[in-house]
Amino acid sequence: MGKKVLITGATGMIGGLILELAIQSDEIESVVSIVRRDSGKVHPKLLEIKIPDFSNPDASASFWNSIDIVYYCQGVYTGSVGREEFQKITVDYPDTLANILIQKNHDLVFCLLSGAGADRTEKSRMMFASDKGRIENKLSQKGFKRFHSFRPAYIYPVEPREEPNLSYSLFRFLYPVIKRLGKNSSIPSTTLAATMFQVGLRGSEKEILENIDILNLSEVILKNSNP
Repeated sequence: MGKKVLITGATGMIGGLILELAIQSDEIESVVSIVRRDSGKVHPKLLEIKIPDFSNPDASASFWNSIDIVYYCQGVYTGSVGREEFQKITVDYPDTLANILIQKNHDLVFCLLSGAGADRTEKSRMMFASDKGRIENKLSQKGFKRFHSFRPAYIYPVEPREEPNLSYSLFRFLYPVIKRLGKNSSIPSTTLAATMFQVGLRGSEKEILENIDILNLSEVILKNSNP
């Protein structure tokens, strides 16, 4: 029997790529996609649930049941919202969702799209680092079968997109240079999504996967898929 997965942030870059991988995979039986706005996507495997505000979702809804793998990709760009809203989206929303899911099934895998620089001491003066570290700590302590946090550096959009701000436009322009700085500097969007997807299915010995870990693991996955 195939797996049932839940994805958040499927209207975003990485969540959208993972959604496509899940739909195309013979190992996935069904996909629940929780979105804040309609995606317009239709597929026999897909159940799209619109929840504009994650603060108080209906915990009694049947779609929460029997989830095997969670890919939590919902987020917001630093600077696009205020401090309180950033914390709500980065910490409170995934924590609320995790609390619902752990009551339904302890035997599930939770994959979080975090970010490079996440600070598990929660003492960083940088809002991004402290909040990302805080939610990593919270999720790690829930008691899931497995928890994995992915900390990519600059994510290069393989598919062209409208960049969210000037900084990302500059990063995209400079990507050939950034890429040469080493395995902790950047990662292609498709590589990140594919590795997250496979770790959800097959696991990793590491709970925290830094940019270099994701790239190294992607090479192993590619090698194993092409013996």
